[in-house]
Amino acid sequence: MTDPRPLNTGSHDLPVSPALDAFMGTGWAATPLPATDRVNGYAFMPARRARLAAAFPGERLVVPAGQLKVRSNDCDYRFRPHSAYAWLTGLTGEEQVGHVLVVEPGGEPVLYLRPRSPRGGGSPYGSEFYRDRRYGEFWVGRRPDLDEAAQLTGVRTAHLDELEDLLKGPQVPTRLLGGVDPLLDALLPADAQLASVLSELRLVKDAWEVEQLQLSVDLTTTGFEDVVRALPLALKHGRGERWLEGTFNLRARAEGNGTGYDTIVASGAHACVLHWIRNDGALDPSKLLLLDAGVETDSLYTADITRTLPLSGTFSPVQRQVYELVLAAQDAGIATLKPGASFRDFHRAGMRVIAEGLADWGVLKISADEAMREDSGLFRRYTLCSSGHMLGLDVHDCAKARAETYLDGTLEEGQVLTVEPGLYLQPDDETLPAELRGIGVRIEDDLVITADGARLMSGALPRSVAGIEEWMGTLLG
Repeated sequence: MTDPRPLNTGSHDLPVSPALDAFMGTGWAATPLPATDRVNGYAFMPARRARLAAAFPGERLVVPAGQLKVRSNDCDYRFRPHSAYAWLTGLTGEEQVGHVLVVEPGGEPVLYLRPRSPRGGGSPYGSEFYRDRRYGEFWVGRRPDLDEAAQLTGVRTAHLDELEDLLKGPQVPTRLLGGVDPLLDALLPADAQLASVLSELRLVKDAWEVEQLQLSVDLTTTGFEDVVRALPLALKHGRGERWLEGTFNLRARAEGNGTGYDTIVASGAHACVLHWIRNDGALDPSKLLLLDAGVETDSLYTADITRTLPLSGTFSPVQRQVYELVLAAQDAGIATLKPGASFRDFHRAGMRVIAEGLADWGVLKISADEAMREDSGLFRRYTLCSSGHMLGLDVHDCAKARAETYLDGTLEEGQVLTVEPGLYLQPDDETLPAELRGIGVRIEDDLVITADGARLMSGALPRSVAGIEEWMGTLLG
């Protein structure tokens, strides 16, 4: 587990003389964290860890935060701890690189951490604080020491260097959340059941999680307003899509941790590319703009909202035709949401509306009933992906859950999900009339399942044609 090199120094760093090293090790004031500091959601973490331990009695569970990943040469991607680690500890910062939560067979959690860089004193890490580009706090910022981390989380802490000896010590039944930390993957086999259980435990959100997701939705709503206000300048720019991407991402970074996923800003036919993130196109005022974006809060919960907007501020007749069919599909899907309903019901309801509309337009040459049969599905040429997913710490949350508990399961109060039907009418699709080609529309909202239905969390953003046009007109003055 320990890096064989004492320090991660850059090739262009100057040599350090013994005199400088000695001088750097003296004269530093103490800077303790306030004794009252706690992680966000502190009160909810013990119950989560207890539920995990109860699922695997008598076993050791190893949940890593993850390691840095190289972007290019000596530059790493910005670090974000794994969602399961964040969910169990409340530790969400970039300083969590390499840290590991271990739940012991008796249920006691222990955090294995890299403590603060010591300021001198003859330690092998004594010059880390000013010389190590990856971990030294002069380079990447302060991290808590072991006592401070215990105070923040309420969890016993130990030095990260002790973990390898623990895992190689007396044999204890051990499960590793694999694919997160290559150093641990080299020591232990990955355990698919642990990954599934961690996802399934997160399917139902507690009250604090719902609050965080609502905060994310509210910040995302503000970001969408920023984008509309930026349209006059973006329309003049050769890469207007990127101008709008930057506009939204500024809000996400200023108000939260950043974006929960790469922002999609797709104008015109680019909206027919489901995950368009090049965002390098100019904006044509006669076309539509598909904006799919979400702010990730500092606690790492993300929204996931899509609106399709007329760049002119007003839908043309054919744009309105496509948009209103997708909106009717979304309304049908939302109407199915309630505890006990099949997770797949909202998708089936929305696709029934889409298939009927395509048949009515003459695009489908068969009936909606025929198109909806499992041995057909021809309507899917125009609406390829599923209509929604769970939402939380990940934009596609709880993805390792077993099908019987998620995709083929039933909805429960406290689950948060998206409903996002779309039509993607490719510009080169000769089965379509010319006026429909190159139009892409998706409408996506975030909802929480309640005792008797579902609450629309993103209702502050208008969805109807008239509502969008009025909203845009107000923002644009």
